[in-house]
Amino acid sequence: MSHDHVSNTKRIWFVFGLLSLVTTVEVILGIIKPEFLHLTKFLGMNLLNWIFYILTVFKAYYIVWAFMHMEGEKSSLRSAVVYPVVFLILYLLFILLTEGHYIYGVFKDSTIKWNF
Repeated sequence: MSHDHVSNTKRIWFVFGLLSLVTTVEVILGIIKPEFLHLTKFLGMNLLNWIFYILTVFKAYYIVWAFMHMEGEKSSLRSAVVYPVVFLILYLLFILLTEGHYIYGVFKDSTIKWNF
């Protein structure tokens, strides 16, 4: 039994290039802040923030996919690892947006809308 060494250099450079490209797009969008993305609201948040969230979740998923070698695992294991994380990220996003909107309303109107 012999194990042949397979070079992953091409794959490593691909992952590096893809993650670098996505990060570069995020940085450029953050510096430029295009008006049509920054001033357009969708579900209570501007499109630029939605793009940042989507790109960040994509990078996190791809890091798990590439560096934790999930692409070679069975789909049930991939689902068991990825779905709870995606759910928790979406739940955290929901909580942050809900609480942030409430705090913004308190500071803006100086009124308490929810009485705990």
